[in-house]
Amino acid sequence: MTALARLEQLEVFYGASQALFGVDLEIGAGQAVALLGRNGMGKTTTIRTLCRMQPLYRGKVWLGGRDITALPSFRAARLGIGLVPEGRRCFATLTVTENLIAAARPGAWTLERVQGFFPRLAERAAQTASTLSGGEQQMLAIGRALMTNPRLLVLDEATEGLAPVIRREIWAAIRELKQDGLSLLIVDKSLSDLLPLADACVILERGQSVWHGQPADLTPEIERRFLGL
Repeated sequence: MTALARLEQLEVFYGASQALFGVDLEIGAGQAVALLGRNGMGKTTTIRTLCRMQPLYRGKVWLGGRDITALPSFRAARLGIGLVPEGRRCFATLTVTENLIAAARPGAWTLERVQGFFPRLAERAAQTASTLSGGEQQMLAIGRALMTNPRLLVLDEATEGLAPVIRREIWAAIRELKQDGLSLLIVDKSLSDLLPLADACVILERGQSVWHGQPADLTPEIERRFLGL
């Protein structure tokens, strides 16, 4: 499978503290990759580095065969990385529609298509993001990322803290995106929802990629050792 995105031997520091110690990760075209690990093991730092929001001390970031290591985050986004960040981070004072069009780029994902994908966003079009429920804000965060027409959609804890009925809606949307051929990198604690969707898994432990494989190869022993399950 052709690699759409590839991270090679990432080393990242926050001041004098090293956060990543040689992380490797590859996402194929049309593939969904689950990025796993206990809290504080480097998952969000890896995502920030992929999206070029976090400077690298050593290593390479590739997208579509192009070295994007030296690019700023806005250029990485223009090349096709769409981020749904942890905590949603919608523009609170903007309306739903304004949030969606703020980052829009030409492509198949239009305002009308996003509103059809998440009908609640059409119903709440004139409301400010701050008045939405948590689930609606999560739909808005995903819709905003889709409006950039990404080649790779990165979801960092997209279902965290949501009511079960809303979580089911979000997972159904993610499955539909996978079926449409969009490449996905997903961090989520709900392995029962994530693993059936994933084509491959990468486990981080103390800032290192310590296990790569398919979900079927993720044994109870590996889960206990690295995920605390």
